[in-house]
Amino acid sequence: MSIDNTILKLITEASLVVQIVMAILVLSSLLSWALMLIKSSQLRAATRQLEKFEDRFWSGISFKKLYDDLAHKAKLQGMEKIFFSGYHEYLRIYQNENITHLPKVTTAQRAMRVAESRELDRLEQNLSFLATVGSISTYIGLFGTVWGIMNSFISLGQMQQATLAVVAPGIAEALIATAIGLLTAIPAIVAYNRFSDKTDRIAVRYENFREEFTTLLERQTLNTKAQ
Repeated sequence: MSIDNTILKLITEASLVVQIVMAILVLSSLLSWALMLIKSSQLRAATRQLEKFEDRFWSGISFKKLYDDLAHKAKLQGMEKIFFSGYHEYLRIYQNENITHLPKVTTAQRAMRVAESRELDRLEQNLSFLATVGSISTYIGLFGTVWGIMNSFISLGQMQQATLAVVAPGIAEALIATAIGLLTAIPAIVAYNRFSDKTDRIAVRYENFREEFTTLLERQTLNTKAQ
């Protein structure tokens, strides 16, 4: 309890610049943790939706039936959006007799690629904030430390008789800024790497699905022509 009171006292009695540095770091930490919770929930939901759609897609349901079911959903995300965009474009060209110069499957693949890019952009949104916090928080904390130590040595030079007890509080309050910087940076870096890995894994599954669905559309087109 006495240690907590001592640290709190050092923070409240720190110089204005060091207090501003600490405030910036604490605010960055709070924003980072809020973003971590949001991103964690978003990526878990994206993974669940992806697995659910894959199970239904490979269950043997017809593309048209799946397309019609998705057309009634208020909001499509992830693999649903990729499938719907591709098959919608495929049907649009297939059913329009006036369009003969466009390859159906290639056009559908382009539509799926655009939808995939938008979905990944949504998943990656604000991840750069975590990377920024993780990379600069230690330097911001170090700036507060350097400033605090500099003030301590300036005060030391103005005294006739200097002792460790005189400069220790100033150095201690300066080092607290570095500690807060580390506590802010480390979780942000860990979360950024974790979320980036999860996003990359989802991106691979999106790409694999797009290629597999393209192959199925090509096979369907060939069978239709053969008939």
